Amino acid sequence: MTGSELLVQGTRALVAAGVPEAGRDARRLMAHVLQVPAGRLTLLLPDPVSTAQAAQFEDLIARRRDRVPVSHLTGRRMFYGRDFRVTPEVLDPRPETETLIAAALARPFTHVLDLGTGSGCIVLTLVAECADARGIGVDLSGEALAIAAQNRASLGLDHRVALKQGNWFAPLADQGATFDLIVSNPPYIALQEMADLAPEVQWHEPRMALTDEGDGLAAYRAITAGADAHLAPGGRLMVEIGPTQGAAVGAMMDAAGLSDVAVLQDLDGRDRVVLGVKPVE
Repeated sequence: MTGSELLVQGTRALVAAGVPEAGRDARRLMAHVLQVPAGRLTLLLPDPVSTAQAAQFEDLIARRRDRVPVSHLTGRRMFYGRDFRVTPEVLDPRPETETLIAAALARPFTHVLDLGTGSGCIVLTLVAECADARGIGVDLSGEALAIAAQNRASLGLDHRVALKQGNWFAPLADQGATFDLIVSNPPYIALQEMADLAPEVQWHEPRMALTDEGDGLAAYRAITAGADAHLAPGGRLMVEIGPTQGAAVGAMMDAAGLSDVAVLQDLDGRDRVVLGVKPVE
């Protein structure tokens, strides 16, 4: 059987199972099996595939039919031009989070703190983009930090990014460290919204990275309450939000004494990032 024939079979199976963007996913899985960049896949499709490759592809298609995310099947996800390791222990990096990256890079910084770092994609990207920057990633999950450490090593950033386990600012309590940039993509989905999530998210991503089991705003309360003690004067706090949370999170930043509070939109025109600045005294 050729790669083309196998790809058609896989695509049809995903379509029949109601998997969104079945053709794209089947191609990504085929490229993974053949161990080639997705851009070169078309050149190899006319060639026969081995029995082992066919069996691997069919297994991946079966798991994708069960709505396992493609990133979990391949173990990789591209984010801001870099390849990150992804497992069920971390939130799958999403394109809309690149809005936070772009906004953070709009001004220089040297010390960045990432709260709820997960795979490490935010802090590692920011530090990789800024030659003079150093960062700390904090997460409550030891399993997530293990993945972040693998990503840190693969990007050659072991000497510039530290990883600490704990809840929000707690691992920094005795250090007195301040940062000119604090970022976070915290759990912001309200409990009542969980049932509406896509199966890929609801069934396969870490629940603690998705929801606070309440109104979706608990993380922002904790982060804004602790920001002043950890921001340097003129430092920025930037958080990703759900599309309906801009006003509420902005009000928290105002109440915390931050200035220049603004809500930024993603490429789809949805509210995606709230930022505030610690005043310079």
